Amino acid sequence: MNCSICYSPTQQVFQKYGYWISECINCYHRTVEIIPSLEHTNQVYQDEYFKGGAAGYSDYLSEEKILSEHGRRYGTLLKQYTAPGTILDVGAAAGFLLKGFQDSGWNGMGLEPNPSMASYGRTNLGLQMETGSLEHFSSDQCFDLVSMIQVIAHFADIRQAMQNAADVTRDNGFWLIESWNKGSWVARVLGEHWHEYSPPSVLHWFSPSDLSRLVTQYGFSEVARGRPAKRLNGAHVKSLLGYKLQNSPLSWLQGGLKVIPDQMVIPYPTFDLFWMLFQKKTS
Repeated sequence: MNCSICYSPTQQVFQKYGYWISECINCYHRTVEIIPSLEHTNQVYQDEYFKGGAAGYSDYLSEEKILSEHGRRYGTLLKQYTAPGTILDVGAAAGFLLKGFQDSGWNGMGLEPNPSMASYGRTNLGLQMETGSLEHFSSDQCFDLVSMIQVIAHFADIRQAMQNAADVTRDNGFWLIESWNKGSWVARVLGEHWHEYSPPSVLHWFSPSDLSRLVTQYGFSEVARGRPAKRLNGAHVKSLLGYKLQNSPLSWLQGGLKVIPDQMVIPYPTFDLFWMLFQKKTS
């Protein structure tokens, strides 16, 4: 396969869950060696992903408060760079992040491939929610901000997704992207046992440098970057770690997870997370 960012050849690095993880010989972007079907997104993000545990969530809806606060934090952060305007929140799930943005003065819509999650946002939060993926999204409306929080690594056709996002971003508008940093010391130390290597849900693994290289191809330049404050509830932590620890050298830790209360709010040490803010150049 050729790299989806710079088109250079890739080389296989290791296998995870039966899938080859490959790395670009030029920009070092990592991706999974599969060609996702047209139904990939719908198949992966069924209802089970949001309540079945494993690589997904044990109970996504129970994280409303945590995720809404995360959206509000970003809303506050963005005021350093731009006034609130219209937002397209990609991979919005039930709309909790979007609700946090709206609490901070933003107004817009969520885009979510799972019909149940999109329906929840419309019915219970009163949000404007579109059902679908960014790869197939188009709109006559242009947005001041496109947020992609923990979603860019999941795009089945990343170049089409980026192009569609660029098409609906106004001149001088922004992209806010949060993702896991495969160049962090945590990822390097854990190697193939790093918890974010979880295909076929996760398809791409970025560092800030290769993300910037991708985004600049669509007419955007970096404005700022940093580490987000991330929190998880105990049930999510137990489910996620229990799944990731299987067949790893640290599998003996699984038994100790039972002592964590389900509703306990746990700060995540964000050594392997980053956010970046990009601005679209005027045409």
